[in-house]
Parts: sequence; structure tokens; C-alpha cells
Amino acid sequence: MALIFDGVTTLTFDCYGTLIDWERGILTALRPLLAQVGPRSDDDVLRDFADHESRQQAATPAMLYADVLSEVHGQLARHWGVQAERGDSARFGASIADWPAFPDTVEALRYLKRHFRLVILSNVDRASFHGTNARLGVDFDAIYTAQDIGSYKPDTRNFVYLLARLAEQGVPREQVLHVAQSLFHDHAPANVLGIRSAWIDRRAETGGLGATAAPPGDVRYDGRFVSLEALAAAHRGLG
Repeated sequence: MALIFDGVTTLTFDCYGTLIDWERGILTALRPLLAQVGPRSDDDVLRDFADHESRQQAATPAMLYADVLSEVHGQLARHWGVQAERGDSARFGASIADWPAFPDTVEALRYLKRHFRLVILSNVDRASFHGTNARLGVDFDAIYTAQDIGSYKPDTRNFVYLLARLAEQGVPREQVLHVAQSLFHDHAPANVLGIRSAWIDRRAETGGLGATAAPPGDVRYDGRFVSLEALAAAHRGLG
């Protein structure tokens, strides 16, 4: 496992699902709509969300993420056969700043910040990430969003953009470790571009895909960790 950090100077992070508990945030923000729906498991709700979100992002790559969420909220209401209250879709889109960090995120990031450059590559817009940033407890060396790039992960353009910006700062691909939960959004395109990656398996205990779509075929990663703290502990163990 020590080899995963060999030569790495820069950790690039997915944010929502990896650092931020977006599934908890999504379910909480959907409560007013779900109150109108019959009994439905969290996994069913998250699966429906993943289906609609991934299709909307592919169809409208330049749409701001808050607006994507608003569209998805209306689609979910129709899919579940209920009526969204006026303003609920917009409120769902604006809920991103309320989504909580995982309990281990802040301390793990603070430790990793002492040893690596930290960079965000996120499928959100700048205003939404600004609302999240204070929850993360560190200053990132760079922040790249879907709004900056004009497409959403898993589009490889997002990773090409990331590598190009890092190269301008003197950081070659070989010094990058991408840290993410989603095999679909992050590890699959990282594989295509030959970027080392660490899987933060946030659903290790519950299993299933949660709020992410299924990845295409086999996906590789250079290390699997059940939390961000476990990744930090692996580095700490190197002495």
C-alpha cells in the first residue's frame, strides 16, 4: 500500500460523496417531496436520483449544478407521481451548502494538507462549492468545477482540464493521486487517462451504488480505503 504514495505530491479530490456526505444531504433535502410518496427505501430513492442526475448532466453539460438538481427534483416528482410544491425544486438545488461533511473529513484533510498539495475536481458550480468550502476546514491549492470546464464527470474532459492546469503549475501526471468515492464519476475516467487513484469506499458497510450510476465494466484503483481517515492513516503509517 505504501506504493500508492510513491512520488505523489498532489492529491486531487472529488468532493460530494467523498468529503461531503451527499447521500445524507440529498435524502434530507428530498424529505418534503418524499412525504407525499408511499414507503420507499433510501437505496431506492438514491438509485432514482442517480439515474435522473446522470442523464441530466449528460444532456446539459453547461447547466449549473444547482439548476441540474432543480431539474432532477421536478423529474423525480413526476417519476414518483406526486406534485412538487412551488419553490421546492429551487430549494433542493440550493441545498448543497447544507450537505454535511463526513465525520472524518476535516481532520484527515488537515493531516494530508501538511504533506501534499490538495486540489478539488468537483461536479458542482462555483457558488455551490463556496457554500461547502467552510465545512472542509482547509485551504485548497486549487478548485476546479464543472462550471469552469463546461462538462460533468465522468467526461474525460474534466480530467484533461485538471491535468493541464496542474502541468502549468509544474505537477506532472505521475505526481497526482486522485481520491474519490465514485467508481462511475471518477475512477473510470481516471483509468482512461492513466491517473493513479484511491477509492474511498464510503458504502463499504452498506454496499450498493447509492447515489451514483453503475460504472462501465471493470474499474481499477490503486488502493481501497473505507474512509478518508484510513487513507491518512496509511500515509501516517509510513513514518
